[in-house]
Amino acid sequence: AGDKAVQDEQNGQRSVTSCQSPLRFGLQSLFVSLAAQSQSDGKYIFPSVFKRYFGLHGPLGDRMFDLLSQQRQDQRLSFQDLVIAKGTYEKGTKDEIEEFIYQLVDVSGDGILGRSDLESVLIAMFETIFSTKDAELGPSSHKDVADIFLNAATFSKHDDGCSEKSMSFEDFRNRCTLLPSVKKFLGSLLIPPDAGRPGSQVPCLVHLESVDSNMVLLRKEYAWHIGGALSVQELEEWKLLYHSAYNGLSFNTFLGSISKDDGPTVLIIKDKEGYVYGGYASQTWERHGGFYGDMKSFLFQLYPKASIFRPTGANNNIQWCAVNFSSEDIPNGIGFGGRVNHLGLFLSASFDQGHTFNCTTFCSPSLSKTS
Repeated sequence: AGDKAVQDEQNGQRSVTSCQSPLRFGLQSLFVSLAAQSQSDGKYIFPSVFKRYFGLHGPLGDRMFDLLSQQRQDQRLSFQDLVIAKGTYEKGTKDEIEEFIYQLVDVSGDGILGRSDLESVLIAMFETIFSTKDAELGPSSHKDVADIFLNAATFSKHDDGCSEKSMSFEDFRNRCTLLPSVKKFLGSLLIPPDAGRPGSQVPCLVHLESVDSNMVLLRKEYAWHIGGALSVQELEEWKLLYHSAYNGLSFNTFLGSISKDDGPTVLIIKDKEGYVYGGYASQTWERHGGFYGDMKSFLFQLYPKASIFRPTGANNNIQWCAVNFSSEDIPNGIGFGGRVNHLGLFLSASFDQGHTFNCTTFCSPSLSKTS
């Protein structure tokens, strides 16, 4: 905030009015409130008050406080600390923000971002986003889900005295591109949870009471992962339209179920290898003799590794939906990306086969163990 001089044109006198930035004013009010709760004579915010207000727990909350207090290790956060950190973390350049987050996830603070650091961060995130009664983990745990998110991570950095490679800044940036939900959450930690923190929204999954929820492939953790690539408006309610165990192995029934309503759909497949993956179709499934769709669609992996692959712009071969064609050049079925007979993901109309190849449309690998 600064002072702005205002000239009184009538009498030539010069008066001064204070023009304080709304952001700084809001921060000052917040600081005063949290410092009062810290009982520090209005001078500092203590870690327990800070973490409780922002809903940050465990190593992630400790590391955020450490970075904000400029790693002084004095357990005190001043108003100046808060202003500087907010300026970098929320208003800095893309590189500055990503560098801050890269330091944030190094929860051990040793300058080496290892798998154990990332595992701790992911577990802390899941504990914040999913309450015990809401998360559909079954026999698994937050650690199991964290492993899924780390299985495709790259650790290419050599560090002196370490037997295992660590994650470089470039590795981290590339991985965040494939995990938009994680990136949104880690970039919004200084927004109070009750204010609708980005990266915290989980779609409400709806299905008939006759459907056993344990049979549904789309768990809430998976829905949260997919939702990271979508707008908030698209995360309100997801309704189960088709399940092979309940609706039968009929392509006509399947296509009829997913195309009767206008709007986007999420296709999820579990193959014989146990891999779970699929695609988000932004446009209604309609019979075409070629590719169609727009750049809002994407492919994803859910198990045993998690990633999202968005269109690269290399081509417009987004959605494929061919029905009752007799030409070998137009294979009957639905799919995403790639080229004819070599799609990023394809489900045959016979329902007994399909394929997934690496494709330039989404810069995606084969989504399964084999093509």
